[in-house]
Amino acid sequence: MLTLTENASTVVKTIATQQLGAEEGGLRISSHDGADGSFAIAPVPDGQPGDQVVESAGAKVFVDETASTALDDKELDAQVDDQGNVQFRLNLQA
Repeated sequence: MLTLTENASTVVKTIATQQLGAEEGGLRISSHDGADGSFAIAPVPDGQPGDQVVESAGAKVFVDETASTALDDKELDAQVDDQGNVQFRLNLQA
C-alpha cells in the first residue's frame, strides 16, 4: 500500500484545506492515459468508488484502482520550493 512521508502528509493537508476549504477532503491520484506511466493528482472532497484510501497524520490520499496496483510499494514525498510550488516524488518504500 502507498505510504506518505511526513512532508507529504503536511502538504496534502495544506492543499486540501486551501483548495477545498475543509479538512475532510484530500488528494486523488489516478492513472494517466498514456504509455509513460504518469499519474494525475488533484484535490477532491472525497474519493471515488473503488479508490484505496491512504491516511497519514490527518492527510487523505485517494488512489484509483489502477494506480494503487502500480503504487503498492511506493512512498509519496513532497517538497515546496521558495516560490511555493509543490513537487511530488515517488520513492520505493524502505
